[in-house]
Amino acid sequence: PHPVHVMGQRLAIVDWEHIPGSIFLSILSGFLFSFPTNLVLICSCSAIGATNCFLLFSMVGRKIVTRYFPERIEKWNQQVDKHRDSLLNYIIFLRITPFLPNWFINMTSPVIGVPVFPFVFGTFLGVAPPSLLAIQAGKTLHTLTSASDAVSPLQFVLLIVLGFVSMIPVVFKHYFKKKLE
Repeated sequence: PHPVHVMGQRLAIVDWEHIPGSIFLSILSGFLFSFPTNLVLICSCSAIGATNCFLLFSMVGRKIVTRYFPERIEKWNQQVDKHRDSLLNYIIFLRITPFLPNWFINMTSPVIGVPVFPFVFGTFLGVAPPSLLAIQAGKTLHTLTSASDAVSPLQFVLLIVLGFVSMIPVVFKHYFKKKLE
């Protein structure tokens, strides 16, 4: 099998099963493959792995969580309904910023009624900025001495800024909606 297929399978499995270490596989792929191949590989595998978890949890987890926390689920469903037209931006924001772990987003999204379309595309687009950092770290792998060397404080701040930039369309929508009413 082609090395890209093998790495893609590993990344998708790691993302799906929430095994810590997808960042290390992303760094390794940054060392092994070209930049464009890496970006598409990592974003695709993250989206596939997250979608597998999403679908699994929508079939099994939703029933369990709804049974034990029906009021909370109803409250969050109402929040999702209010922001249904901006869910793609919210998913992108959550994927770019390090506020919530990805496994949490994967498991809770189907439970609170996030549709699969914005989830998949938001994941694909939202994992790109952090993946760029991992790929860059892979390109300089021979100089790294620890995993913390892969991301500088400036890069961390840049991710947070990019996360907020992804929310600009939502802010404009709400601003113009209020102006028109």
